[in-house]
Amino acid sequence: MSGLLALLDDVAAIAKVAASSVDDIAAAAAEAGSKTAGVVIDDAAVTPKYVQGFHPKRELPIIWKIAKGSLFNKLVLLLPASLLLSNFAPFLITPLLMLGGSYLCFEGAEKVYHAVFPHDEKEETGEKAEQSAEELEEEKVAGAVKTDFILSAEIMAIALSTIPESSLLVEAGALALVGAAVTAGVYGAVALIIKMDDVGLHLASESSVGAIRGLGRGLVKGMPILLKVLSVVGTAAMLWVGGNIIVHGMHELGVHHPYQDIHHLAELASGAGPAALVGLIEWAVTAFCDGILGLLYGLLLIPVVTKVLGPLFAKIKSLWPSKPADAEQA
Repeated sequence: MSGLLALLDDVAAIAKVAASSVDDIAAAAAEAGSKTAGVVIDDAAVTPKYVQGFHPKRELPIIWKIAKGSLFNKLVLLLPASLLLSNFAPFLITPLLMLGGSYLCFEGAEKVYHAVFPHDEKEETGEKAEQSAEELEEEKVAGAVKTDFILSAEIMAIALSTIPESSLLVEAGALALVGAAVTAGVYGAVALIIKMDDVGLHLASESSVGAIRGLGRGLVKGMPILLKVLSVVGTAAMLWVGGNIIVHGMHELGVHHPYQDIHHLAELASGAGPAALVGLIEWAVTAFCDGILGLLYGLLLIPVVTKVLGPLFAKIKSLWPSKPADAEQA
């Protein structure tokens, strides 16, 4: 009997520790999640453009594919990598984040460049015509998951930096909770945005109430405008987040300009405005400066990527042994 009582005491003690760990994880996740709000909004703004142009029946499946890729990025790749780097090689975190920020700057700047200097439409149409719908879908999903990886890395890094020093279990649990919650929130919101025109069409055609039919027609007419706005916001978000990563990374590595210049400019601007808008003005000025620097940096990267890195990777890929044609058919 005494042995059984001792065992029950041990179980109770373990349960208390587990409950305490759950509370610690929830508290750490809540604090970390609030700090990532800016990047989460950027992630939600970037994603809708990847499902534009597809049949409405494929929109939700595409979003689901991207969401699964995002969850894999956060929980399988970035969570263990973040914990390993944080505990064993913290000096690598900033350079790796700056590499990801460079990718965001390049992609955002490339979109701006092609908007100002459009592609040859005939050439682009010919290239797309060679792709099947399935291949185009897979290409879009891969591009979305790749961009999500960079934004997710920033989210996980911010989350990890805000978690108070604690056990590995609490850190891992908090990161997993943040990653899952952010993924569900972002892609749930994206799914609602993408399908809002279908909701509007249903309301406009099925409802017997005039006001509801009018609301449905408004949703149908407004969604193309909203998607265009989100596309612009998504490109701006890439440049802002990418530029912010580069500027902060340089500051962390000992190069304090332009970080200090931007910070000083934001303080001057906020000091000249209403007291109630100090935080908003500082954020707006900082985001604008980071975005401009991100655009300039990205424009510098375009010839490097297209003229040097692109052909180099293509050459390396051509040297990689490919599967025989009969094996692929089999």
